[in-house]
Order: sequence, then C-alpha cells, then structure tokens
Amino acid sequence: MYSRRLTKGMQRIARGLAGLSLTTASAGAFAAFSDLNMPVGVTPISREAYELHMLILVICVLIGIVVFGAMIISMLKHRKSLGYQAAKFHHSTKAEIIWTVIPCVILVGMAIPATNALIRMEDTSDADITLKITGYQWKWKYEYLEDGLTIYSNLAPSSRAAIYNDPKAIDHYLLEVDNRIVLPVDRKVRVLLTADDVIHAWWVPALGMKKDAIPGFINELWIRVDKDKAGVYRGQCAELCGKDHGFMPIVVEATSDDRYQAWVAEQKAAMAAEKSAVAREWQRDELMARGEQVYLAACAGCHQVDGSGVVNAFPAIRGSQVATGDLKQHLQVILEGRPGTAMKSFAGELSDVELAAVVTYQRNAFGNDAGDLVQPSMIAASRSVGSGGI
Repeated sequence: MYSRRLTKGMQRIARGLAGLSLTTASAGAFAAFSDLNMPVGVTPISREAYELHMLILVICVLIGIVVFGAMIISMLKHRKSLGYQAAKFHHSTKAEIIWTVIPCVILVGMAIPATNALIRMEDTSDADITLKITGYQWKWKYEYLEDGLTIYSNLAPSSRAAIYNDPKAIDHYLLEVDNRIVLPVDRKVRVLLTADDVIHAWWVPALGMKKDAIPGFINELWIRVDKDKAGVYRGQCAELCGKDHGFMPIVVEATSDDRYQAWVAEQKAAMAAEKSAVAREWQRDELMARGEQVYLAACAGCHQVDGSGVVNAFPAIRGSQVATGDLKQHLQVILEGRPGTAMKSFAGELSDVELAAVVTYQRNAFGNDAGDLVQPSMIAASRSVGSGGI
C-alpha cells in the first residue's frame, strides 16, 4: 500500500515537473534548455521515460543544492580567519545513521517508479500488430506478420547521390528512405528485433524506445503512438555496424487506421503486380531504369554509385570480369553470393524483376557493354532448377 501511494505521489510530482518544464520551455529564455533536454516523445512509454527523467533530475539537483550549499556555507562562515576552530572528534554514531538512512530512502523512492516504468516497457502482451524487424548491412527488413507483408527499407537514393554532391541541397539528408513503414495510431504494435549479420540497434527518439538487433536472438519492444500524434518520425541505427553505419535511417509514418489499411492493400497489390510482371518481356530501357534504382538501393553501398568499388574491400562493377563476362557466372554470384566475402545472396531479398533489372543494368552501365538483357522469367527459371539451369 505504501509503495503504491509513494509511486503515485512521485508520478504526480513528475507530471507536474514535466508540465512546468513544457510551459517554461515555450518561453524564449528556456528555449535553449528545451532543445538540450530529453524529448517528450509521442508514445506513453516515451512520456513516462521523460517524466521519470525529470523527477530524477530534480531530485539530483536538490541533493546537489543541499550538499554543495552546506559545503559553501561551512567554508565561508566557519573558516579559520573568523576565529573558528576545527572540532576534535572522530566518530558520531548518530551522524553515520543519518547519512546512511537518508540516501537509502532516496534510492528506494527513485527505484519504485523506475521499476514500474521498466515493467511497463517490457510488457508486449495484448498487441494489435506484430512487426518483425531484421537489421542487415546496411538496410532494414520489416515483416508485418498478421498481414503477410514484407518491406525492405534502404537509404533514399537522393541522400546517397548527395554524398558526392551537396548534402545541403536535399531535405532530411541521411534521414530519408526509399520505403517508409506505416503504423496506425492508438494501436499497440509489438516489435520483434533481430539481425542477419552483425549487431544493429533500432532507434526512433520520438517513439521512446531503442533496442539492439542481435543475430540469433530476438529482442522485443512495443509502440503505441498517441491518437493525436499522427506524423512522420525519423531515427537511425544506433550501433556501430560497419562502414555504412550512418546510412541506415528509419522513417516511421504514424497515421489513421483507415489510411494504414489502405497502405497495406496498396503494398499487397504492388507485390501481386510484381509477381505478374515476371511473365512479360521487358524492354531494355525499362530494365535499365529499374536496374538503376535497385543498384542504388542494394549495391551502391559497397560498389559505389559510379561502380568504382573500394580498393581492397569491394570489387568494382565497372569493367569487372563478372559484369562483362559469362552471364551464368554473374547470375550465380547475385543469387548465391560468395561465401567468405561480404557478397551475400540476394535471392531472398530482391524479386525476380529486380534481380533481372539490376543484372541487366550492371552489364550495360559504367562503360560495360555486354549487351545482355536478362528477363525476369530467366530468374524465375533459375530459382526452380538452380543456377546451373540458367
């Protein structure tokens, strides 16, 4: 009973302090502090974390004022130049009890609301949607398990191109993606986090949660965006995961449930259209245009935008024996990868159309003139009989 009362009391204090800080932050004199302080966020967990942060901050400030105030007063009023003599004693049981009990009470008072907040943060039960997130070098894979929907999210081509030009010329440099994820507001989303290669970390500050994505392990968190907080929220991978660590942005669009359902329907229709497009014959200009998009999203991070590669790290596409040589070998590398190197298989990540387009692009761009046109039907046939059947 006491612990519940104490928790509720401290939570009321925290809300009051949070409200006070929000009010004062609106004034010009406190604008700088508001920019430096922890953001409030748009989810119940983010608000609770903010309130707990403000409560602990105020407690620490008050302790500092009392301790340093007592030290300063003692040094000023009881200095030797005023005739004060130092007390000559070496032990006080009463003082020792006081300075032991008071910190214990303070720590317990802080631990109770902190523990309650942590318990709520870990409670992923009764979720409306389950979203599985897998980190890759260097992209994110999102799987909406109830809807059977899979989306890969890469750094937007505009940001990648701006690396070599003028980063200030585009909005949200390194914080924009080619495929945003969409979540409905006011619905609990259970997030399952893992990784395919190295440790990543999924972090969107406004949503109030950050957790590591670890290969072979599943982490959990949950999100519920407030009903009146629809909007676009951005984040990044927060774990050093390789040379393109800074090129793994996260963009979450929180919207109404109706808009979310419409988006799911649109994505499913696009997936169906992609499958039906395998059977038709594609023209060169279609394959080259689509292939450039796929290359910028899936290949340029290693092989560079201009196909020049990275010396002693990633081979060049321009003039390479693979991209200008035997087509069968090229397809085998794309579909199966190269064990022992950073070149992984793209068979499960890219569709038949995307694979056909990017191979066609690589063999006819960057000065390569192999002249081959790879149709999606060729990729579909290779999946069914293996690369040896190409």
